[in-house]
Amino acid sequence: MPGLAPPDLGYRLRQQVILSEFGVEALRGTDVDHLLQRAAELCAQGMGAEFCKALEYRRGEDMLLVRAGVGWGPDVIGQARVGADLASPAGFALKTGRPVISNHLAEETRFRTPQLMAEHGIRRAINVLIENRDGAFGVLEVDDTREGMFEAADIAFMQGFANLLGGAIERQRTESLLRAALARQDLLAREMSHRVKNSLAIVASLLALQARAAEAEPAVQAALSDARSRVEAIAGVHDQLWRQGDKTGDGAGDGEGVPGELDLAPFLEKLVANLDSGAPGLRLTCTATPQRISADRAIPIGLLVNELVTNALKYAYPPETHPEGGAIRVRAERDLDTLVGAVADDGVGLPADFEIGRASKSLGMRVVGSLSRQLGGTITVPRTGQGTCFRLEVPLET
Repeated sequence: MPGLAPPDLGYRLRQQVILSEFGVEALRGTDVDHLLQRAAELCAQGMGAEFCKALEYRRGEDMLLVRAGVGWGPDVIGQARVGADLASPAGFALKTGRPVISNHLAEETRFRTPQLMAEHGIRRAINVLIENRDGAFGVLEVDDTREGMFEAADIAFMQGFANLLGGAIERQRTESLLRAALARQDLLAREMSHRVKNSLAIVASLLALQARAAEAEPAVQAALSDARSRVEAIAGVHDQLWRQGDKTGDGAGDGEGVPGELDLAPFLEKLVANLDSGAPGLRLTCTATPQRISADRAIPIGLLVNELVTNALKYAYPPETHPEGGAIRVRAERDLDTLVGAVADDGVGLPADFEIGRASKSLGMRVVGSLSRQLGGTITVPRTGQGTCFRLEVPLET
């Protein structure tokens, strides 16, 4: 159980994977209640805790409402309230902006134990602030009835969830304001794409900084770098949505195309070019025919290509067998009502136990399987005799 002994590397890596997966949900989700509930579930899972709750600050009452959570009774979610004053752990985190760890609530002299926690036999708690540009939204709290020790590293894990929630809530509020203020749908889509692209760039930069800070743990560094690559792939879609809609450079657009759509060809070319810039010794090429596609489908397609190219960069050409590197080719074209894509190389091929989807040992290949199902498409690995070729077929919207 976390807290009884120093968490091992595997425990921290699992937390990074959980946080990375929630990051994708938070960046795409629009239902705040669903995101709060998912954050509570995944936070509890990542910390091996019995309870977690997301509390929303009600300024008029100066109270914290339990908006979502796991482990609590049926009459708690959406009804129970906790004091927002400095004498409660959650209230202290809210009012000071500082995280709070209380591993021995029964002996605590700084705070009182809120009635809700006493009724459930909570012995220890950890709180972090959820905030955005509008100020404090509330508090994310993990609780447990068992003895143990929450640690400073757990704050970093929970704060990652809180930051993603704050950004998602701010984006949802911004979208509402823009829908009310903007008369034209295309201006809304372009403005939001620009804002989301900038927000994603900040997230990617933070992941890059964290990866550099984790140099002593190569596995953690690799996990953070992969998460950064996925965020950048999503940011590329929003960058193209904004740029393709703003030919004049003044934000006015030119009226071409359909709002919320982009040309897949320049998007994939830019994605591959970005990956190529970080792959010395390897030759990446992209051949794509122009095809307008909705952003909702471009994002998973971009993530799929990103995962497959990244996989080839890592494993297709090992230095000991291919010191001069090799080529990785990306192709996308339309065949009747189907988009056919491929990522191919001439490298060492796949291991005998290679699998795509839920049974795979690789997080990247599980992501690939999930995204292909989301698109209603199929992904196969034709036997080419040399190297590897992933073939994707996705039905196009009519």
